[in-house]
Amino acid sequence: MKTTNLFLQLLGVSLLLIGAATTKANAASPQGFLHVKGHDIVDENGDKFFIKGTNLGNWLNPEGYMFGFSKINSPHFIDEAFCQLVGPAETRKFWQNFKDNYITEEDFKFIASTGANTIRVPFNYKLFTSEDYMGLNDPQEGFRRIDDCVKWARRNGLRLILDMHDCPGGQTGDNIDDSYGYPWLMTDPEAQDQFVKIWTDIALRYAGEDAILGYELANEPIATYWEGEEREKLNKALEPLYIRTVEAIRKVDPKHIVLLGGPQWNSEFGNFTDWTFDNNIMYTCHRYGGDASADAIRSYIDFRDKTGLPMYMGEIGHNTNEWQSNFVDVLVDNNIGYTFWPYKKIANSSMTGVDVPEGWKEELVEFVEAPRGSYGEIREARKLCSQERGVELLNQYVENAKASKMLKHDDYIQSIKLNK
Repeated sequence: MKTTNLFLQLLGVSLLLIGAATTKANAASPQGFLHVKGHDIVDENGDKFFIKGTNLGNWLNPEGYMFGFSKINSPHFIDEAFCQLVGPAETRKFWQNFKDNYITEEDFKFIASTGANTIRVPFNYKLFTSEDYMGLNDPQEGFRRIDDCVKWARRNGLRLILDMHDCPGGQTGDNIDDSYGYPWLMTDPEAQDQFVKIWTDIALRYAGEDAILGYELANEPIATYWEGEEREKLNKALEPLYIRTVEAIRKVDPKHIVLLGGPQWNSEFGNFTDWTFDNNIMYTCHRYGGDASADAIRSYIDFRDKTGLPMYMGEIGHNTNEWQSNFVDVLVDNNIGYTFWPYKKIANSSMTGVDVPEGWKEELVEFVEAPRGSYGEIREARKLCSQERGVELLNQYVENAKASKMLKHDDYIQSIKLNK
C-alpha cells in the first residue's frame, strides 16, 4: 500500500512538472521575436519579415462612417446618440455585444486564409483606464481584448501591431482620436504622463509575448488643420514624447519593436532629428488617394533611406481595386510593408462588409443624423426611430457583422495581394 501511495505521489509530482514545463513552453512562444535590422524587419534566424495585412478599425475605436453615419463620427458622439435613442443600459449591452462579436477568432482565421501575416489592432486608451468607454469603466478591459487577439494570432500564425489610435487628451485633434478638437496630448503634461504610464503597463504585460510584432505609440498625430507657428510648436513636441515613452518601455520590455508615426496624419517626418536613441524602432506612414506611384511616397522613401530604418505603410486604401493593386506593387518594390484599412465595415472598400439591416438607414441613421443639440430636438428626433426599434436594429447590425454572416469582398482582397 505504501509503495502504491509513493508511486502515485511521484506520478503526481511528475505530472505537475510536465504541466509546468508545458505552460512555460507555451508562454515562451514558438514564433520568436522580430527586430529591426537596417531597412528590414527580421526574425531570430535573420530571415526577413515583410508586413502584409489589415487593420481592425471600428472594433475597439468606433468610427461613424463604418456604421453608415456621416455626421456622428467619434466614439463619444456615437455613444451619446445611442444613449439618447435606446438609453444608457441598452447602449452598454450593445457595446458588450459588439465587442464580443464584431471581431472573433473566426475573423483571424479568415484573415490568415487570405495570406496576411499581420493585423494592426487600433484601440482607445480608455480601455486601460476607469474612464467610461464602450459600456464599461474597467481598466482590465483592454488587456482582456488584447489577450484574446494574442491567443487568436498565435493559433493562426499572425503577428500583431498594437496601435493606440486614441491617446489621452487626443493626439490629432479630430474625430479619429475621440478628442475634444485639439491635440492636447502635445501640450498637457498630465495627458503625457498618462500616455507614458499606459504604454509602460502594456509593455510590462506583453514583454514576453512574441506574437506581438510591436507597439505603435500614437496614430496619425497632429492633424493638418494647424498651420504656421502653432503647427511647428505641436510638431516639435512629438519627438521628445516619443523618446520619453520608448525609454519608459525599455525599462520593462527590451525586445519589442516600437513604431513611430509622423505628424500631419503620419505624412511628415522632417521634424524628427534623432533616430539613434533606440536600436529597435521604425517609422510608419499612411497614404490615401493621389497617384499610385513611387513619386507619391518619395518623401517616405527618402526619410527611410536617411535613417536607415524600416518604413511601414500602416494605413492605405479606400480606393479603386486597380489603384490598390498598383500601389501594392510600388510598396513591395520599395520594401515598405503594409496593412490596408479597414478589415470590416458597412459598404465596400474593405476586405469584408456588414450587410445593412432593413430599416437601418431609414430609421436609426435618420435619428443619429437629425439635429439633437437641445432636449427638444432630441425628443423630436426620437419620432424617427423608437427605442424598441433602435434596440432591434443595433442587435441586427451585430448579427450581420459576425464572421459567419459578413460579406466577403473578393475583388478587394485580390487587389491588395496578401497571398503574393
